[in-house]
Amino acid sequence: MTGDPSRQPGAGHTRRRGAALEEAILRAAVDELTESGYAGLTMDKVAARAGTNKNTLYRRWPNRLALGIAAYRQLASTVAPPDTGDLRSDALELLRQANRHWSSPLGSILRELISASGGASELLAQVQEQSGDAVAAPWLIVLGRAVARGEASPEALHPRVATVAIVLLRNEFVLRGIPSAPDDVLVEIVDEVYLPLVRRRGPASS
Repeated sequence: MTGDPSRQPGAGHTRRRGAALEEAILRAAVDELTESGYAGLTMDKVAARAGTNKNTLYRRWPNRLALGIAAYRQLASTVAPPDTGDLRSDALELLRQANRHWSSPLGSILRELISASGGASELLAQVQEQSGDAVAAPWLIVLGRAVARGEASPEALHPRVATVAIVLLRNEFVLRGIPSAPDDVLVEIVDEVYLPLVRRRGPASS
């Protein structure tokens, strides 16, 4: 009976367990996702590429979509939040980064994942399950700096408030089915919604 290749040292292979094995699987999934998109991603292909078997994958990811999301997160490496010294400029740059991402080859993979997961909100929930508050992190950093400079209210430092702008931009992508949003839409989101919200937000009245 053949055992799990991940547990057996073979010719030219070292025995891999834990984090090393997971890294090899994710690297294989990233390669498959990059080459074939989500439509071409299969557990069989990833297992073969990683030199393991499907059971090893299923012990870590319950299905192809979960593995695809994990691989996408590896691809979408975190970019340091902008620090221009001005909240408006920082917020616009964050939206412009997201806009460029959506229309890139990587954004095409993201759109496939959204479709496979049943919609943007469903995908976002799954991404957040795996990444904690990673979505809100750059916005909270930018907003925290603005609070320290006196540009925004301390009460605005809440994940739902901080991410209002990016949520509105995602709505543009999903509801309008566009590959990228015009820059004037980004400016409108920041000037008409985001800045008024974070600057005027205060303690709830008693």
